[in-house]
Amino acid sequence: MADSLPLGPDDVAVVIPALNEALRIREVVEGALEHFPHVIVVDDGSEDDTAVRIADLPVTVLRHPQRRGKGAALRSGFAEAVRRGLRGALTLDGDGQHAASDLPRLLASANRHPGCIIIGARLRKRASQPLLRRLANEFGDWGVAWGTHYQVADSQSGQRFYPAEVIAMHEVPGEGFVFEAQVLISAARRLGTRCVSVPIESRYRDAGNGECFRPSHFRPLRDLYRITSHIVRFALRHGRVRQVHRTIRANPPVIDET
Repeated sequence: MADSLPLGPDDVAVVIPALNEALRIREVVEGALEHFPHVIVVDDGSEDDTAVRIADLPVTVLRHPQRRGKGAALRSGFAEAVRRGLRGALTLDGDGQHAASDLPRLLASANRHPGCIIIGARLRKRASQPLLRRLANEFGDWGVAWGTHYQVADSQSGQRFYPAEVIAMHEVPGEGFVFEAQVLISAARRLGTRCVSVPIESRYRDAGNGECFRPSHFRPLRDLYRITSHIVRFALRHGRVRQVHRTIRANPPVIDET
């Protein structure tokens, strides 16, 4: 069967949600195209010339007439990948904070861990990550673990590989950044899917490194509250807090250093 064959670049889509990404979107898309032929950009109601910057590139651009949030953008990109009959989707934020050169490493890890979600975890040079953002990510990891019943390294990273059965899931709740947390939980609950984390470098605006990124759409206090409150409500509905706590402690994150 085709599904038993190793995944190759032609088997997956790179889905790039984009909101006002004119600064770096061309660089991001060109980087993805160096490795993968199926690139899907979801322009989530941008008010700048995001779409114009990539109009001459061989990519599919899906446009939301108005901003609907990252969750809706990912759903649109996933639906297009499913429509094409592809075997999975890699995701990459449009702001340039992920290196497209890491995507083949995620795909290689997916072949070593069939059926798993692969996360590009910002574990290298993590000290360069803004303190508030780092604390928010660590707290978010704790919250997601209560939903998945296992620990996940960097559950907030937007650079991921999702297998076909995950992107085909319907009715995954949560909007904005909450969706990325909930899809891990829904995949664990419905499909028994686990996450594997591949270490990548943190890339943030720093006067010393010459990198230029637009301000993040992620607001640590606001968005972490939304993610955590969503997960806490979910956990309370399912109860068995002590049992879940023991299960989480017994299931540490899986890190693929290869």
